[in-house]
Amino acid sequence: MNTENHISGLHKLSLYIKKFLESNSENSHENAEEFNAVLRKSEIENPWFTIENQKFALKQWSELLTPENIENWLSSYKTPINSKRVGLILAGNIPLVGFHDVISVVLSNHIPVIKLSSKDKRMLPFLLEKWNEFSKGAVQYEMAERLENFDAVIATGSNNTARYLEYYFKDSLSIIRKNRTSIAVLNGDETDAELQLLAEDIFRYYGLGCRNVTRLFIPEDFLIDRIFENFLNFKDVINHNKYANNYEYNRAVYLLNQEKFWDNNFVMLKEDEALFSPLSVINFSRYSALDEVESFIKDNGENIQAVIAKPQLGLDSIGFGEAQNPGLDTYADHVDTMKFLEVI
Repeated sequence: MNTENHISGLHKLSLYIKKFLESNSENSHENAEEFNAVLRKSEIENPWFTIENQKFALKQWSELLTPENIENWLSSYKTPINSKRVGLILAGNIPLVGFHDVISVVLSNHIPVIKLSSKDKRMLPFLLEKWNEFSKGAVQYEMAERLENFDAVIATGSNNTARYLEYYFKDSLSIIRKNRTSIAVLNGDETDAELQLLAEDIFRYYGLGCRNVTRLFIPEDFLIDRIFENFLNFKDVINHNKYANNYEYNRAVYLLNQEKFWDNNFVMLKEDEALFSPLSVINFSRYSALDEVESFIKDNGENIQAVIAKPQLGLDSIGFGEAQNPGLDTYADHVDTMKFLEVI
């Protein structure tokens, strides 16, 4: 097993990314031209993957992949002796969303067989190549257009895709992930700074991730204007063509149907009980007692990835601004990937 080399390589990869992000010109990093080319190609092929958002994702990984973090994470698991081939069907809704699965498989002494998303096919192979280089060639992995000869599979898709995947892989050991989203609960005494952090949880990656907030709970007397005032740092999202198209379309539908909504020219708030909201829209409801929120979470738990709220509310939540900064031990759909990989 090459766990020591893998961890060392990941740490070197994190330093490599950090150095690139901190460089002020293309000449101040040994592979800046190559790295920048990957970023540019990714944005051209998928306009949602702006350079800014790709660099944000890279920054999170560069800070996460320290030897201490990795070793603390792995200490909770047993490393299998026998290597298996694990098929990975990766999502492409936000940059590097499948990187955690790849790392998990490799650090579990297995071989990932990776089917990339067509929306995110540049950065992951680039980082894997660097990781392997920094690990002295110890990182085994395969890229595949079609999964074959695998012992288990981890697949991520929409609810419709998941039904197909569940049928297709019904005879295989598998984790099949579906659509999820996140909610935020305000108690009324949030500071402006906290509401600005909430905006990060909503607008980062244009709201396309499962950890982005699409449903908001506010007290009965909470002023909507406070929300809009503290979201202004993200007003430039409307300058993104694809986001603007969604905003204009949803606004037109609401106007045509004479539905009530609040609008600040780059995002809409709509009083709606639905958990999922259209892009550029945040559903909200007012509550008089926290029991109402707790009942909603219980009834919709299988579709909620994260709850953002103050800890004193006792909702098993994370803090404002933390939605897009998950730890290594935070798993999609709350299914422990490493436990699954222990026993395949």
